[in-house]
Amino acid sequence: MSEILVLGAGMVGVSTALALQERGHDVTIIDRNSPGRETSYGNAGLIQTEAVEPYAMPLAPGALMQIALGRGYDVKWNIPGLLSQAGAVWAYAKNSLPSAHRRASQTWGRLIRQSTERHGPLVEASGADNIIRRDGYVEIHRTPKKMEKARKAAERFRTEFGVEARLLDGKELRALEPAIKIEVEGATHWTDSWNCSDPGGLVARYAALFERRGGRVLNGDAGDLHRKGAAWVADEAEAEHAVVALGPWSPMMLGRFGLNVPMVYKRGYHRHYHMDAPPHHPIADFGNSVVLSPMRRGLRIATAAELTRNPRLTPPQLSHGEAAARELFDIGAPVEAEPWTGRRPCMPDMLPVVGRVPDQENLWAHFGHGHQGFTLGPVTAEILADELDGGDGWPELQPDRLKRATG
Repeated sequence: MSEILVLGAGMVGVSTALALQERGHDVTIIDRNSPGRETSYGNAGLIQTEAVEPYAMPLAPGALMQIALGRGYDVKWNIPGLLSQAGAVWAYAKNSLPSAHRRASQTWGRLIRQSTERHGPLVEASGADNIIRRDGYVEIHRTPKKMEKARKAAERFRTEFGVEARLLDGKELRALEPAIKIEVEGATHWTDSWNCSDPGGLVARYAALFERRGGRVLNGDAGDLHRKGAAWVADEAEAEHAVVALGPWSPMMLGRFGLNVPMVYKRGYHRHYHMDAPPHHPIADFGNSVVLSPMRRGLRIATAAELTRNPRLTPPQLSHGEAAARELFDIGAPVEAEPWTGRRPCMPDMLPVVGRVPDQENLWAHFGHGHQGFTLGPVTAEILADELDGGDGWPELQPDRLKRATG
């Protein structure tokens, strides 16, 4: 019998297993799929030390009107998708108000600034340097108004959080990224973030490191978790402790153990495209709600959020993103027959859930990182591992806050 069973083999689950293993624990990971093949596979490949504020819901009247009328591409929705999570979305909106968002950002910023520091040793030990670049990403600004807003944001992030950034005019941008074929007002080069050309591959390499160090990765039904005497059991694997790190599937699991988890499920899409001369850095075109990342499989076009139960075969956000990408670059045909889709597990208060599950002996939670599980997995894994070893954890992240909110 293992000492600890980690449910989920995404970035969060694998990082949890490595952090616990580093402290001398005997750990087994169980998942229905291979490491890094679910939600962790689908992101834009950014390890974002600059993302010091969690994503707030747009609340300006004009932005809300665009969302309501379905005209924007930052957030799309349909009635079944919205109604199925209406309470969580409403709470998310309230927490997007300035005072609540500032409170969340104080905790979030402390977490996010540790991300490259925590990833660094794992990248080196796992032999993943060939898929990691440490030269940041570029956020383009198409108009003078957007450029001025970016200038203020970069200065504020530098002053409040120590974020490094370089502001580029159009000429400097073209020198940095000659593949861009149109005139752009300028850009922010977020220089201290990292990027990865194979996000799922990075998780797989971390998992292989875990196995080389003596850990076990089992292919099985993590959703089968149940009690058997003093042990936790999932698909015939037994352990004294169990950690639920199942991303968007965590609420369904924990509801069986008395913890009601409200969650906003933001669906995202991506697709890869052939490109003979890709950009040197990921390009964030937030004006078109898209990130364009050079990956091993081609240029990955990754979309913003959609509130829907079921994926679309031809998502409008991806079609719009492809049009924006073709305006910027010479890109070819799609690599895949269909887009990839997955859901981001977003908590209404914008903070991940990390710690002991109330009223359940030796059951732990580690999920709800929203858009940033790939970035934050190794950071919050250390917090969880410390608490399991007798530390205090972080009160702001504890699962019992969910009991208080609904009780």
